[in-house]
Amino acid sequence: MTNLHDRHNAVLPDWLALYYSSPIELTHGEGRHVWDVDGTKYLDFFGGILTTMTAHALPEVTKAVTEQAGRILHSSTLYLNRPMVELAERVAALSGIPDARVFFTTSGTEANDTALLLATAYRRSNQILAMRNSYHGRSFTAVGLTGNKGWSPTSLSPLQTLYVHGGVRGRGPYAHLSDADFIAACVDDLKDMLGQTRGVAALLAEPIQGVGGFTSPPDGLYAAFREVLSSQGVLWISDEVQTGWGRTGDHFWGWQAHAASGPPDMLTFAKGIGNGMSIGGVVARADIMNSLDANSISTFGGSPITMAAGLANLTYLLEHDLQGNARRVGGLLLERLRAAAAGVECVREVRGRGLMIGIELVKPGTDEPAPELATAVLEAAREGGLLLGKGGGHNTSVLRIAPPLSLTVAEAEEGAAIIERALRGV
Repeated sequence: MTNLHDRHNAVLPDWLALYYSSPIELTHGEGRHVWDVDGTKYLDFFGGILTTMTAHALPEVTKAVTEQAGRILHSSTLYLNRPMVELAERVAALSGIPDARVFFTTSGTEANDTALLLATAYRRSNQILAMRNSYHGRSFTAVGLTGNKGWSPTSLSPLQTLYVHGGVRGRGPYAHLSDADFIAACVDDLKDMLGQTRGVAALLAEPIQGVGGFTSPPDGLYAAFREVLSSQGVLWISDEVQTGWGRTGDHFWGWQAHAASGPPDMLTFAKGIGNGMSIGGVVARADIMNSLDANSISTFGGSPITMAAGLANLTYLLEHDLQGNARRVGGLLLERLRAAAAGVECVREVRGRGLMIGIELVKPGTDEPAPELATAVLEAAREGGLLLGKGGGHNTSVLRIAPPLSLTVAEAEEGAAIIERALRGV
């Protein structure tokens, strides 16, 4: 019988990437572990691209989904939906945005599309500021903002996108500056950009760039940007698809590292809130959310079954202080990985916050990205029983480490030991 990989290649697009020279089929999971079709057990340090945020097969989420499935699976937004209202109330209160309104989507891509629709309608402009090395989804509109050529298949776009500096601290023309001078230079760049434009709608930015390799600016950069943007009425949209819900440990939202300016005008979320169920959304001030002068609905956004999962998952996360766990265990893991990478010539930097850690690899003795080494370490870690991710604006040369937020100290130590062996072996 033809194997699943061959069947995959026969009917799915060539550009649909698979990890590993021999791709694996995952059949089930529990806690921070998953198993493949051959029964091999892996410690999961990528969580389905930062989506299994709490744990695999979390009983509270499984129970909520099962019970809701027994009542009704679907109704659409044309009818009142109690789980959707309840989750919206909680997300609005947690967002920090005053007079917040919430619109649910099915993915982070769709959430960012919606935020861009709102911003361009509110400001009557299709000019959008984005960060270099950014990624906001795979839709036609979102790809038009992507500042990472590895994930941007076309230059065509309905938007006029203008790219500013600041998302990457350790590379580029300002890398040699102190944090304060780095922020000042990026602000000057922003002012120069705005001085040559007419009526920019919004800045869409990830507090920590996910696909870009877990890079981030110094704390306070977006607060400094906000002062400049607000003076011209330009909106700030924080893309919290990967940084939300306490993953960074220090904060519940990534924007809070830049909190001197207060909350953003809008934030987008997805991934972790559903713990694997398909949930995304936008939180915005009421005047922005209600600025659309046309009818709209969502067939699948706010589905009763996904909302039930989101409510159960959020409740578990808050009651068990998983943000605190991300801070404590993430800090230990980061320290352990930096020790493991010491003296390994191909490691340029180990960076991160909470349970969102990147290891950037280069060709030994140079500053040149080494995607082939990242692939080799990924393979070696898998052989050792650990699943990692890859990313980076320089040809996917960064190992991405983002386990479920319930990770234990023992599991962090185990994963770090596997990564150390993989790095030194490669």
